[in-house]
Amino acid sequence: MKKKVFDIRCQQCPRLAAFLTQVKQEQPDYFCKPVPPFGDKNARLLIVGLAPGKHGANATGRPFTGDYAGVLLYQTLYDYGFSTAPESQHAKDGLQLLDCRITNAVKCLPPENKPTTEEVRTCNGFLSAEIQGMPKGSVLLALGSIAHNAVLRAEGVKLSAYKFGHAAVHELPSGQVLLDSYHCSRYNTQTRRLTEDMFRDVFDQARTLLK
Repeated sequence: MKKKVFDIRCQQCPRLAAFLTQVKQEQPDYFCKPVPPFGDKNARLLIVGLAPGKHGANATGRPFTGDYAGVLLYQTLYDYGFSTAPESQHAKDGLQLLDCRITNAVKCLPPENKPTTEEVRTCNGFLSAEIQGMPKGSVLLALGSIAHNAVLRAEGVKLSAYKFGHAAVHELPSGQVLLDSYHCSRYNTQTRRLTEDMFRDVFDQARTLLK
């Protein structure tokens, strides 16, 4: 797969490009572009989400900022020493990530928050380049099965070789470690599929792996 550096002007997915244009017309103040990764460029922890939320990252231009999922994520990052603040309010609030970087499997807002398989594949080159730039022994934390599979594609390994499971740890041929968690979405937390303690357990694992 050809490796490609993130491009904020990317319009390779016609459906996503058209949807961003539509949302920009409805919400002129929204970011409405491919959302760039955020955090420490030399990080050993990469958190991979699904895609920008319509009124969250798509509005603010920063992953998990402005939406419900970011509340638990940034608080947990702060509690484990990966962030300088417990809340991510907007892209210019001064918050910094420490030894951590956040990105998404798909960089553009998809309709109904559901990217197609082809859109995930098209965007995968960006994720692959991000992962290749990380030190050996880094931890790749996938939030949800789509992110899990996107990481495996970016690593060039068969999806069937590593099954997604909450708190599952997979040692990859590259020397990186893939760590799984249920996504910290409103649905998962409100239905208790993912509790705060379950999420913290995953970050306990991440800290242990990074040692």
